[in-house]
Amino acid sequence: TSNTTAILLGAFQNYGIQPGPQLFTTSASLVWALIASLYIGNVMLLVLNLPMVGLWVKLLKIPKPYLYAGILIFPTVGVYGMRQSAFDLFLLYAIGVLGVVMRRFDFPTVPVVVGMILGPLAEAQLRNAMSIGEGSALVFIQRPVSLILIGVVVAVLVLPRLLRRWVNRARPA
Repeated sequence: TSNTTAILLGAFQNYGIQPGPQLFTTSASLVWALIASLYIGNVMLLVLNLPMVGLWVKLLKIPKPYLYAGILIFPTVGVYGMRQSAFDLFLLYAIGVLGVVMRRFDFPTVPVVVGMILGPLAEAQLRNAMSIGEGSALVFIQRPVSLILIGVVVAVLVLPRLLRRWVNRARPA
């Protein structure tokens, strides 16, 4: 899994395409168009970048603070150009600072991106389940399959900590 895969998964879901093993049968034309676009894009990159290798080498010699400042101009103009909202700019910079802090302290970014993409889908399904249960949370524990899944999730979260504690007690100090 990667950030790119998570973004592609989110794009599929936004357009009502169900990713998974049936993707080639339900949306074959889209899949083959994506594969063809990858080949065309690679050929275009080769044709465009070979003559410009010298320029890219010079670009890499620019000090990182200047390069980052130049790159930051593009999302700033894009976000402000969408709605001319100062709040959107604040949100852009806050998410950017969060990303920098996460990278600085070696937090993985993929789970955050996947969570941002799958969060609205999970929220919609929670809303569906709550409406089926007429507002009662008991709908989650009334079925045996639900109980088994909840038990597995609890076991996955709790057992590693318990096992680590038992192993540490068994070791002589």
